[in-house]
Amino acid sequence: MKNEQNLEKYVDPEMYDHLYEGYQKDLSIILKWAKPHQTILELACGTGRLTIPMAQRGFEIIGVDLHEGMLARARQKAEEQGVTIEFIQQDCTQLNIPVKSSVAFMTGNSFQHFLTNEAQDALMQSIRKHLEAGGIFIFDTRNPVLNELAVVDEYEEKYLDKNGDQVIESHRDVYDHLTQILDSQTQRQIYRDGVLIAEEQDGISLRYSFPQEMERLLAANGFEIVQVYGDWDENELQADSVSMVYVCRVSPV
Repeated sequence: MKNEQNLEKYVDPEMYDHLYEGYQKDLSIILKWAKPHQTILELACGTGRLTIPMAQRGFEIIGVDLHEGMLARARQKAEEQGVTIEFIQQDCTQLNIPVKSSVAFMTGNSFQHFLTNEAQDALMQSIRKHLEAGGIFIFDTRNPVLNELAVVDEYEEKYLDKNGDQVIESHRDVYDHLTQILDSQTQRQIYRDGVLIAEEQDGISLRYSFPQEMERLLAANGFEIVQVYGDWDENELQADSVSMVYVCRVSPV
């Protein structure tokens, strides 16, 4: 159930922060369900983008991730900002943490890293074992908009990296309808003062799941859906929504 072969995008934690650290839209829903004086679990916590703000608000929180480099960056940031957080390196399909939580969450579309039905089931079972009776699990996954996935998507992005260098990325995304997996490949050219100084490439595989498929997955693994949104702004889920954001509860036995 390991995902080590799908982690190329996370080799540079500082660059990851440069691109994503300012995103906080997912925090508001989590704060609605978080309870003080009870341990909260963040799964696939990365560099602590949400773990640290939660700790700064006084919540007791544990961050779990498979990638040690991302966790090292999270520990460094937590120390710099004066908060105490336990960061643990574990596979989320095989959690072994000596606590049960009232709330767990996993954002950033990390659910899509679990590429098979078996991996998704193992993830849900693992999380359920670490939630109290009636505990809440919040997570998101991209909504599979068929007219977007039906074509090979090739596009280019330009941005400045953490060093102020110009980056030009060429992306090629190909979706396999049989496996429901999107293969995303990126070619990257880095320029300094107009001169090419480096070329890189990486890739990632992402599983797409459909709404009724998600309902069956959650029910089969002991969860009931409390709410589903089409984005972190709590808009209703529509066919063309960007995301599916689930708030689910451990079902009564």
